[in-house]
Amino acid sequence: MNFWETLITTTFLQNALVAGILASLSCGVVGSFVIVKRISFLVGGIAHAILGGMGIAYYLGKDPFLGALLAALLAALVIGWVNLRWKEQEDTLISALWSIGMAIGIIFISQAPSYNVDLMAYLFGNILMVSKQQLYLMAGIDIAIIFIIVLFYKQFLAISFDEEFAYLRGVPVIFFYLLLLCMVAITVVLLVQIVGLILVIALLALPAAIARQYTKSLVGMMILASFLGAIFTTTGLAISYEPDLPTGSVIVLVTGAAYLISTLAIELR
Repeated sequence: MNFWETLITTTFLQNALVAGILASLSCGVVGSFVIVKRISFLVGGIAHAILGGMGIAYYLGKDPFLGALLAALLAALVIGWVNLRWKEQEDTLISALWSIGMAIGIIFISQAPSYNVDLMAYLFGNILMVSKQQLYLMAGIDIAIIFIIVLFYKQFLAISFDEEFAYLRGVPVIFFYLLLLCMVAITVVLLVQIVGLILVIALLALPAAIARQYTKSLVGMMILASFLGAIFTTTGLAISYEPDLPTGSVIVLVTGAAYLISTLAIELR
């Protein structure tokens, strides 16, 4: 009860709660495509490559969020191209990009003129430090992602379930595949603020994976995944508040536990 009582009067907790809900919207929508297309490994490559952009931006005295966004989009396009052109060596090449991005980020951050940055905030997130301006940005990105999905829903549906059929129907598969990866990249940048680079895949994929167990409709999956994400982030925030635990890690623990319980319940049913 102490958390809920404090929430009424504490701005940073209110911002954190809203941030979790906003992140859950894009997470539920984009995460559903990640699960359906089975591209979680590509998401991992994008997530870890963005530390390079963060590090360079921090070294140059710019906003790390902007560096993360640019690096995420570049990584999405490169990884998408690798996936399309070099399928046989995909795992190795994405692992290399993953490692290079992390290494570049750590090197540039360590060489920054005023090296006092807490890498833990990037690696594990800090939802309690989200500002009003970041909330507006997150809301804007949510609206943009949902608008694009609604506008091109049939095309995204086609490339998610049957790329060959989409080719035959004249759908520009490569364009929409790369557009999907760019939306994944933007969502990853949003989630970095909530749970950090290390845990971002869990929050992006697991709510959608749970939703898929209970609905066969892609739209239903998106709605349920967004709702579950909001519940998990709120629950994790509440549980972590009183004992002062890392909020991002608690959110992922709640999400992972829910996935395991759901999967076990279905298997035993």
